[in-house]
Amino acid sequence: MLALNTIHRLDCIEALQRMNEGSVDLVFADPPFNIGYKYDVYEDRKAPQQYLDWSRQWISGVHRALKPTGTFWLAIGDDYAAELKLLSQDVGFHCRSWVIWYYTFGVNCKYKFSRSHTHIFHMVKDSKNLTFNGSAIAVPSARQLVYADNRASKNGRLPDDTWILRPQDLTDGLTPDEDTWYFPRVAGTFKEREGFHGCQMPEQLLGRIIKVSSNPGELVLDPFSGSATTVAVAKKLGRNFLAFDISEEYIERGLDRLSKIEAGDKLDGAPEPKVSAPATPSDGSRKGKLAVRTTLEVETPPKLDRPDPRSDSKKQPRLFH
Repeated sequence: MLALNTIHRLDCIEALQRMNEGSVDLVFADPPFNIGYKYDVYEDRKAPQQYLDWSRQWISGVHRALKPTGTFWLAIGDDYAAELKLLSQDVGFHCRSWVIWYYTFGVNCKYKFSRSHTHIFHMVKDSKNLTFNGSAIAVPSARQLVYADNRASKNGRLPDDTWILRPQDLTDGLTPDEDTWYFPRVAGTFKEREGFHGCQMPEQLLGRIIKVSSNPGELVLDPFSGSATTVAVAKKLGRNFLAFDISEEYIERGLDRLSKIEAGDKLDGAPEPKVSAPATPSDGSRKGKLAVRTTLEVETPPKLDRPDPRSDSKKQPRLFH
């Protein structure tokens, strides 16, 4: 068994084979999307079948490493979402939820709908025997918030399975009780931005996943450590953790990030998305403080570089990790 509570410089397929079978409680994976994103040492431009074959290898390794009650969360972009869902099911996983993460600061496109989402699959080995701490992510019910009904459970309720077609039509924005999750992408001005990896995941998003699919003291694994957000959040929430990466620089910086964290520390970012986007600091630095905004304020869309209209969608940059 590999040493816990650290990041190992290992290829994920090799590392997963070295794991004891059935030893992990939760795996969160945010793999390369195969869209040509420039990583430190990984080439993100495999032939389609080569990418799928590689994906099958590491997903099979995840299945082997997970306990019978274990959970697998997979974040993936449009280009291979359907294929990796089917591939994961073929390996032996059951898909419990297909979550859409809707984020601000998306990619502005000219000849296609602007991209502001990714797919997050919630999968388990056993559809009837799994960890799902619904109370940890419960939301207030309409009976509580709207009707002040005495019959409402004081513990709230589980989130709905809801489709949102036009989030901007909702006066108050998206809420936590939908399967369209609304967390801002970690943009350059955000206080939680680490800066060494261009695809950083928000801690609040990982917090929701880790809280609902694991318990304190259990083992959380990330095969693609990247900016080390998964293990950082796992440490804050009192879980054991383990991660792999092939970049010496990412590992060094990830370990430095972990060294500044203690169990019980608060997660970075605001759980309420309407106050999560910080103002750009006046001194021009890339890290700003959270700016609380009201629903009456109007946001000015960010000015983004427009891609070459002749370019293929797969050449668009990947947005997070």
